[in-house]
Amino acid sequence: MILQDETARHMDNVMDVLICCSFMASLSFLGVIAIDRYITIFYALRYHSIMTIQRAVVIIAAIWVISTGASTIFIAFDDNKTVVLCLLTYLLFMLILIMGLYIHMFMLARRHARAISRMHRKHTAPQRTSLKGAITLSILLGVFFVCWGPFFLHLILFVTCPNHPFCHCYFQYFNLCVILVICNSV
Repeated sequence: MILQDETARHMDNVMDVLICCSFMASLSFLGVIAIDRYITIFYALRYHSIMTIQRAVVIIAAIWVISTGASTIFIAFDDNKTVVLCLLTYLLFMLILIMGLYIHMFMLARRHARAISRMHRKHTAPQRTSLKGAITLSILLGVFFVCWGPFFLHLILFVTCPNHPFCHCYFQYFNLCVILVICNSV
């Protein structure tokens, strides 16, 4: 019986590391995509010298290594409140970075579209250009939040009110939260 409990605890830790690693890697890749788009727009002529295949491979490997290492440390540390706080801080940092970069890119695109439409005496181009970029960003971040939001709500409730009846009722849907997390990768 003790061996089964120990095995179950180790399997639970492995699943926790995988989920945490998946979250950190997914969010990191969204950030890297935003940075790549930013470099594409603001350093278009030097893009191929800045973003080489070798650098891309190093960035991808670094994200996976750092995500796996940090996740392993988080789970080994075994303090639920600290882990959730660190993950929420990372989420907020990356969202601020991503939103800041995209807002800056949208402002530049809108300014260019207005200048072009003034030259051609058209007034509809800026709205259409801004709308396409906003839709793309909304889809990317929307899918991320739909997939990860319930899981983060579960973590926050687990740390803040583990004995409250509402929280206890929500905990029954943990497997659904994990399925949504897995769907994010798809």
